[in-house]
Amino acid sequence: MSQIRWGILSSAGIAKTQMVPAIKEADNAVLQAVASVSGKAQSTAEEWGAASAHDSYEALLNDPEVDAVYIPLPNNMHKEWVIKAMHHGKHVLVEKPAALNTEEIREIREAGKETGMTWMEGFMYQFHPQHAYVKELIANGAVGKVKRIRASFSFALDLNSDNIRLDASLGGGSLYDVGCYCVHACRYILEQEPERVISTGRRLTADGVDISTSGLLTFKDIDGVIDCSFNEAALNRYEVIGEEGRIEVPYAFRPDQNPNDGLGEVILKDQQGALKEQKTFAGNQFTEQITHFSQSIINGTKPLYSPESTYNNMKVIEALYASQEQA
Repeated sequence: MSQIRWGILSSAGIAKTQMVPAIKEADNAVLQAVASVSGKAQSTAEEWGAASAHDSYEALLNDPEVDAVYIPLPNNMHKEWVIKAMHHGKHVLVEKPAALNTEEIREIREAGKETGMTWMEGFMYQFHPQHAYVKELIANGAVGKVKRIRASFSFALDLNSDNIRLDASLGGGSLYDVGCYCVHACRYILEQEPERVISTGRRLTADGVDISTSGLLTFKDIDGVIDCSFNEAALNRYEVIGEEGRIEVPYAFRPDQNPNDGLGEVILKDQQGALKEQKTFAGNQFTEQITHFSQSIINGTKPLYSPESTYNNMKVIEALYASQEQA
């Protein structure tokens, strides 16, 4: 097998704008099928260049020509369809968050073990080369002993709209949607798990989703600070602060939004804030993710991002939400 034949469950916007082009760009992947329950499966398949169309998700899962599926459904539907897909013999790349709590992640993990299928949560940003360089700088002592990491991801959303991100029943909320990246970045860059967390959030109504969240993640010797929002100017960045300098990544999660040709950037500053180095990195993180996951399936190897790490990321998110409830 030299190429993985992909199916996509739903005609979600992220599939059209990011994942379909990524699959087409990857040498080891091909877009085989698309499923939509809106009655637009055939027209979507024709538009995207998929070989086949299905009017139900079950029909796609029964398609013997599909090896793996990408699931960008609403968050509350992830667990159900990830498990169903694996029981139908399909490998799965599921959009973040993979589920809504650690119990759901545990169920997905068990289904993966039972079926022998490979699955991965879609934190695409980690496959961009700029982050490997950040880790290299830290390992080489470029900023001395790391003391703090700050991560932010925000954008302005019409809070009066019917956007699914604002629907609690569908797993909406800024922490689930973009704050999860901030949590992941702290854990991924530091290669540690926090010992405790505290969080506060803002909601439009008492039973509504968090439109913004701020949190403190306390690691062994390092503090992690995160913030995310649906009600602030666009921002997606993190910075690593050490005793002797700092590393800034101004387009950490969506480098394609960088007006500088969509490049990733890593900025190194000294203890006084003076610029020491600024490097740019090219790469499509969605394509890198598809390439990596497809090759893992072909080789029968474990993906870079493991089910255990997915569970631990959700454990932190769960604790942050619990902290908000206690407050």
